[in-house]
Amino acid sequence: MELMAQTVLGTVPGAQLGFTLPHEHLVFDGTSIFAPPAAASDRGMAYEPVGWATLSWLRYHPYENLDNVRMLDEGEAAQELALFRQAGGSTLVDVTVPGIGRDPAALVRLAHATGVQIVMGTGFYTEPSLEGPYRDMSVDVMAGALIRDVKVGVGTTGVRAGIIGEIACNWPAAGTELRAVRAAALAQQETSAAISLHPGRNREAPFQLVGLLREAGADLTRVIFCHIDARLRDSDDRLRLADEGCVLEYDLWGWEGHFPSYWTSDDYMDLPNDTDRIGEVRELAERGHAGQVFISHDICVRSRRVRWGGWGYRHIPAYVVPMMRLRGVSEDLIRQFTVENPRRLLCFVRDGE
Repeated sequence: MELMAQTVLGTVPGAQLGFTLPHEHLVFDGTSIFAPPAAASDRGMAYEPVGWATLSWLRYHPYENLDNVRMLDEGEAAQELALFRQAGGSTLVDVTVPGIGRDPAALVRLAHATGVQIVMGTGFYTEPSLEGPYRDMSVDVMAGALIRDVKVGVGTTGVRAGIIGEIACNWPAAGTELRAVRAAALAQQETSAAISLHPGRNREAPFQLVGLLREAGADLTRVIFCHIDARLRDSDDRLRLADEGCVLEYDLWGWEGHFPSYWTSDDYMDLPNDTDRIGEVRELAERGHAGQVFISHDICVRSRRVRWGGWGYRHIPAYVVPMMRLRGVSEDLIRQFTVENPRRLLCFVRDGE
């Protein structure tokens, strides 16, 4: 039987997915990642609305403004999705999970309103974002919750998840977060869904989690390591992870410069620009890992949307793909990154199930 992808409006054939962004957020409540500025002179900006008076400041302090990390306006999300659709986009994976505001009903409305196919995630975000009942769950209970979201649907909505993730860890990872990783491996064995994993902000974090996943029985060829462009800045590290069979997701296209220093235990995490990213994904392809590359934006603050002067969900199809062509990346390789690789991991439901 043909394997299908599972969107918020039901299953669809893989050939229908088209150009896919595998790691985004449409409706999102980042209150748990909001960090008021340390400097007294900046604190007045923390609670100002996103607008002309704050946009320049937000370029340097994206997570230090409460309004910026709360993407709660469905109308704004629909307008941004329409721009993605106009640029040739077809499918978007929303990996918002409990702890950061997952809203299945809103995703259904957005899919109907825009014609973009939306795949919803299931998982657990970092421990500080989770309410007490989530933190106290055992591995088996966590796995059962993930399996139910994929096979039955979230709560009473009937809306089923099409990917396990993003499962998020800090560095060092908390006990709740490590249990969630093990639970994701168990849920993958039961459902065959791919896992999208947010490793802690340290170069060793992906390798710690690879070992844990392997021990728990995960299929590493169906595990996506997110934020590679903000984790592994050394080519040897990237190739080492790719050799494990995992997918390496570059999902910060458009964002360049420094990574917030209060977010990381490492001092090397300067972000590449998009030209650097093109060179790095091409290197992975040349080293035999073309089938293990994902590209996306991970838009989780309002200032990265077009309405507020950001690049938006259209950035990759409208601007990155032409840049790739100018730099000699073949059409076949572009299609592999944007269509074929996501399709392979998103298709797991047998026709008729």
